[in-house]
Amino acid sequence: MAKKFDSKEVCEILNRLEVMHPDAECELNYNTPFELLVAVILSAQCTDKRVNQVTQKLFQVYNTPEQFASLGEEELIEFIFTCGFYRNKARNIILASRDIVEKFGGQVPRDIENLMTLAGVGKKTANVVYSVAFGGQAIAVDTHVLRLSNRIGFCDSNDPLKVEQALMQILPKESWSRAHHLLIHHGRYTCSARNPQCSECLISEYCKYYNGK
Repeated sequence: MAKKFDSKEVCEILNRLEVMHPDAECELNYNTPFELLVAVILSAQCTDKRVNQVTQKLFQVYNTPEQFASLGEEELIEFIFTCGFYRNKARNIILASRDIVEKFGGQVPRDIENLMTLAGVGKKTANVVYSVAFGGQAIAVDTHVLRLSNRIGFCDSNDPLKVEQALMQILPKESWSRAHHLLIHHGRYTCSARNPQCSECLISEYCKYYNGK
């Protein structure tokens, strides 16, 4: 069951996470919204570190929707196969690129609804691109955000969409995107899946997982 947090407690949790992770930001390397979109698609079931290694070489050769739209799948797979699920990712990136060229004048859509019309772009990917590339307020629920939201007690669900809705109700809207990055970094570097470092965590007194041990 989810805990009940008042606005002061939520603010304090975010403030303490900020103290722990002041440099929390998107760890995917990109120069344009399109490059970010490609990187986020590649990051499914893959680490950001691996994606950055792949895109460092990939974007030196191809980095526009027009270029990707004209590629064959095998040409793209040569660059991205180490990211896993490479055939689906190649297909989706090429199809999304064609849609961007044909339907959006070569520009990545700036809103979540149109982003989600692109191949391979679900709510999480759309939220990341919308918030990181365009400065919108959105909460992308990846495995870290899902795990921490349940551990802290913000929600009690393994459904990413339900977790997103719960967080949108609990967190101030102006903090959605920042909270997304703070939770990801906390999940990567402190509250890991197998070995959470509770003794180093500044929000343990608010944490359902810690207080239920």
